[in-house]
Amino acid sequence: MNWLITGGCGFIGAALIQKIASDTQHNIRVLDNLTIGSREDLRSVCNYVECSVEKLNDSPSGIELIVGDILDDNLAVQLAKNIDVIVHLAANTGVGPSVENPRSDCMSNVIGTFNYLEAARVNNVPRFIFASSGAPAGEVEPPIHEELPPHPVSPYGASKLAGEGYCSAYYRTFGVQTVALRFGNVYGPGSSKKSSVVAKFIRNALVGKTLEIFGDGTQTRDFIYIDDLVRAVLLASMRDEIGGETFQIATNMETTVGEMTDMLVAILGQRNVQNIQVVNAETRLGDVKRNFSDTSKAREMLGWEPEASLEQGLVRTVDYFLKGISDR
Repeated sequence: MNWLITGGCGFIGAALIQKIASDTQHNIRVLDNLTIGSREDLRSVCNYVECSVEKLNDSPSGIELIVGDILDDNLAVQLAKNIDVIVHLAANTGVGPSVENPRSDCMSNVIGTFNYLEAARVNNVPRFIFASSGAPAGEVEPPIHEELPPHPVSPYGASKLAGEGYCSAYYRTFGVQTVALRFGNVYGPGSSKKSSVVAKFIRNALVGKTLEIFGDGTQTRDFIYIDDLVRAVLLASMRDEIGGETFQIATNMETTVGEMTDMLVAILGQRNVQNIQVVNAETRLGDVKRNFSDTSKAREMLGWEPEASLEQGLVRTVDYFLKGISDR
């Protein structure tokens, strides 16, 4: 298969590419603007060749990196030639940045997604995987499931909902086999640059900084380990008869941020990271109070279930961060 992965130098992209690249029969074209992920991040999981746009072949060969922006619509059409699957991961991620700059969030997450759906249509790409989130559902009584009426709280949630809407339209109007995956709170090895709570707390703890919880810590999230999420993306790229569908990809487990923090502090303590201070700050604008997912649709239609418990995943993630320090 020929893959096009946007945002491929990021946390999820690199993990996905590492898994795909273990099978030499696949070719992968990677697009990234390198604002977060780097060439070194991609090089840590595979050997690749960086290609200029002018020297691209009509089809990818091996693993290629193209440095560019998802807002470049002409580039999108060029990159999608002879591609079997587009995995669209590139995005403005997180509630905080969307509150600070709603326009930038809209451009990246709405127009950027539209550009690659249009590239899929023009080039007759059979499958389009869209990385969404639980944020479109908004402030609802969990568990979140795919049929809930969406009421996004943050601009980020609104932009991801727009992406889901375009995926639905491109399937029903143009026949592009779109699949929207609503990721839970992803964590795991490879997340050293992520700003999400698990990665940020581990980074801060290792340098003696205080762990700051927004709100009282009773807000709940659904934390999913990176390997489980990658398996879901691979299944969504290959299963038949799931065009136009949306799936919750999480663990169906409701965990408070306070509970996760207590577990994380205990694991760090077992590895001699001591005297960790935890404080509570003001609740952040745009955050929902409760969030976890009903994953039964993914189990039934994708044949997917998460495997790693939160404790297992946190242990592996802490050890990854500690190994990074010891390797310096």
